[in-house]
Amino acid sequence: MKKSVLTRYRVMAYVTAVMLLVLCTCMVFKYGFDMGEDVTLAVSQVHGFLYIIYLVFAFDLGSKARWSFGKLLWVLLSGTIPFAAFFVERKVARQVEPLVSEPAPAVAKA
Repeated sequence: MKKSVLTRYRVMAYVTAVMLLVLCTCMVFKYGFDMGEDVTLAVSQVHGFLYIIYLVFAFDLGSKARWSFGKLLWVLLSGTIPFAAFFVERKVARQVEPLVSEPAPAVAKA
């Protein structure tokens, strides 16, 4: 597996996690203090778009790492739980890094 597969997953996990925290903060201001409705709308749309990209990259990594359905589902859903993506990303990176560092098997010539 190429290192770029893990790198792009890690970047999107962090970006998605940060945007989710920003969105949660905006929601507190919107519903708690009745302010920032326009900002909340913009942040929610950006987070939604970035979350879709995160899903694609996480699914790509999961399929290449041959995760079980349960593990893949947990990684995909971690982008919807505040702070979870930070912990899940770190755990995934530790588990997948050995797969990245393994050299590809040599193909025998006929």
